[in-house]
Amino acid sequence: MNKLTKLVGFALAALGVAYGGSFALNAYRTESVQHQIDFSDTQIRRGEYVARLADCYACHTAPQGQPFAGGLAMQTPIGAIYSTNITPDPETGIGSYSYADFKAAVQHGIAPNSKPLYPAMPYTSYAVMSDEEIQAMYAYFMKGVSPVKQANADSTIAPVLNWRWPLAYWQAVFAPKREFVSLPESNARVNRGKYLVEGAGHCGACHTPRGVAYQEKALSEDGTHFLSGAVIDGWRAKSLRGDARGLASWSTEELAEFFKSGRTDRSAAFGAMAEVVEHSTQYWNDEDIASMAEYLKTLPAAANQETKLADKPDTTTDMLRSGQYANRGALLYAEHCMACHRADGNGVARIFPALNRNSAVYSQQAQSVIQVTLEGGRSPHTRHDVMTFSMPAFKHLSDDDVADLVNFVRNGWHNQAPEISRKEVAEIRRFVNSKAPNIVPAHHQQGAHHE
Repeated sequence: MNKLTKLVGFALAALGVAYGGSFALNAYRTESVQHQIDFSDTQIRRGEYVARLADCYACHTAPQGQPFAGGLAMQTPIGAIYSTNITPDPETGIGSYSYADFKAAVQHGIAPNSKPLYPAMPYTSYAVMSDEEIQAMYAYFMKGVSPVKQANADSTIAPVLNWRWPLAYWQAVFAPKREFVSLPESNARVNRGKYLVEGAGHCGACHTPRGVAYQEKALSEDGTHFLSGAVIDGWRAKSLRGDARGLASWSTEELAEFFKSGRTDRSAAFGAMAEVVEHSTQYWNDEDIASMAEYLKTLPAAANQETKLADKPDTTTDMLRSGQYANRGALLYAEHCMACHRADGNGVARIFPALNRNSAVYSQQAQSVIQVTLEGGRSPHTRHDVMTFSMPAFKHLSDDDVADLVNFVRNGWHNQAPEISRKEVAEIRRFVNSKAPNIVPAHHQQGAHHE
């Protein structure tokens, strides 16, 4: 037997051991649970509220698709992952799941066939949810959701990279079993907010940066990484800490109003956050919204982040009103933006968001500003506002024009932010143009479905 044959044999044997070991890890991480599940109307309604807290609808419902039937394309650096059918259909959904199966999938990322789930599912956050909440959700999904027969779609990730079993080792390292740890020095409201942020609300899944293995760099407050901002689906999820470019300029009351209606007098939710407000936070009760807002305002600025921007006089408003435009960006703003956002950059309260002193605009990274300029956006549909507003797409502008316009907005009025290049615009444009489509069977498509 030559050396190459031995080497191949050894590699295959090692691969077999690793493959078998992944099932052992899954068995260790799952729990043997037996509960007499309460399927009363009260429990089902409770489960519906918990599912709202966990924002299950937004990920497991494709635009124009049936509720919870899956098919939403989630873009990753190596391909698209499609959300799964979590209706109680026994063949294509989760209708055959026992409570133990449901708990293992939601809190540990392990499907009944011992197949690890991709970490696009925020089981690292759901791990701290209480048994009572998981039981209530199970009751809701089994008895309160209409079954839909819709097969799950495979990811577009290339072969080998799409192997699931190695994720068991990822989960063993980055998705530990854990319990919620309260802050002994804080009151019940702040601790409820902490529980919601770390658990069902899974804010860290979008707002905490990820490491080289796609793991969240922190699952709870660490003073540096937790909720310090990240990029997901091409959007910049801003810092939720007390940074100058995060929540330093937001009051607790403004945060609560934003979570409830998707807007304040100066800001409006857009992109992925509009979906969160529309499908999740607008349905939270006032106490839970206040708790989350209050907890977020306790988080200090991340290490090495500024807490206040330097004073900068506004020379932009008078320049725009004079018609003597200082540069190409100013001219583009006057042509395309000023009618809504005004010469002073302050927009119209609760209608057109302010661009001046808007921390989403002068974020250190500009991905969201670039993407909303190219794609446009809309404010969320909520019960708290009778109208929604849309921003048109400006894809027709060149990469140079978008760069000039974005740089003007991010550094106009009192704003201060790093300038971007046309290359950064081109990268976002390529990302937008190459997004994998959502999957919605034609016979399942709904009209303009709003909850």
